[in-house]
Amino acid sequence: MNLAELNRIANAMVAPGKGILAADESSGTIKKRFDAIKVESTEDNRRDYREMLFRSREAMSKYISGVILYDETIWQKAKDGTPLVKLIEQAGAIPGIKVDEGTQPLPNCPGELITVGLDKLAERLKKYYEQGARFAKWRAVIDIGKGIPSYAAVHTNAHALARYAALCQQAEIVPIVEPEVLMDGDHGIDQCFEVTEFVLKETFQELYYQKVALEGMILKPNMAISGKKAQNRASVEEVAEKTVRLLKGCVPPAVPGIAFLSGGQSDEEATAHLDAMNRIGGLPWKLTFSYGRALQAAPQKAWSGKTENTAAGQQAFTHRAQMNSLASKGEWKADLEKKKAA
Repeated sequence: MNLAELNRIANAMVAPGKGILAADESSGTIKKRFDAIKVESTEDNRRDYREMLFRSREAMSKYISGVILYDETIWQKAKDGTPLVKLIEQAGAIPGIKVDEGTQPLPNCPGELITVGLDKLAERLKKYYEQGARFAKWRAVIDIGKGIPSYAAVHTNAHALARYAALCQQAEIVPIVEPEVLMDGDHGIDQCFEVTEFVLKETFQELYYQKVALEGMILKPNMAISGKKAQNRASVEEVAEKTVRLLKGCVPPAVPGIAFLSGGQSDEEATAHLDAMNRIGGLPWKLTFSYGRALQAAPQKAWSGKTENTAAGQQAFTHRAQMNSLASKGEWKADLEKKKAA
């Protein structure tokens, strides 16, 4: 393991004013996104859509540090024959790859899931490295509900995350460690705080046991936030204060950066929360974004599968990337969104 190089890449992934584009939707997920804009989910359409994003020169060069790709995408070429990986590199961003293979029900734990994909991961990582990937992502899913999460689910997923991270570093690839506590329920922010604290503490214990170098990884957590169905949802200020307090109690300062998932938040909600956290300041790590929907919903709608809408799609993507760039520095203002709308 070349820790100096892993640390250099991890720091580049959370460079000031930049964040990570999560363009690693599975075939099923991208189909749902395309269905919403009435576009058929063909291999060519998926390629064209992502090519539009990666050719957004201003967004990619100024605001995006890296792109998480799906297995299909990392091998694809643009219409002119240029590998999509090269488009990302030419814009000054770092190509990355989602390596988990989704979830399965966890035995003896009703309603809980385990992320799979460790078998043959070492061999896959070598191929991804040769293709240009310099970081990877693995997502664990923890749900809040009646009697869950169980210790078995939290521990098993934390152990898998740590094994994945160790394999990545062995392959000279920076692991993004993503333990996501879902915001799908009706739970309040305090319950989310408690469960996320449990998950993060268990995850970092397992990372220690697997001898993962914290200086060569990035954490991609959820925020401490109310469930989507909660009657009284916490304010932006409360989400920021509690998330920062949570992270300070769980994440060692050796970790170069934390790149949040948006997890079902609206575009502006995800931006406002990130901005409020950075305004608090005094943090031992960089706080930035690794958003999928919160960066892509607007450009998807503007593009709508039509070549003549490419510029509009790129403009929408650039705007969202810029807003989150400002939020990662604590410089975002809501009226900047209104100016765009006007």
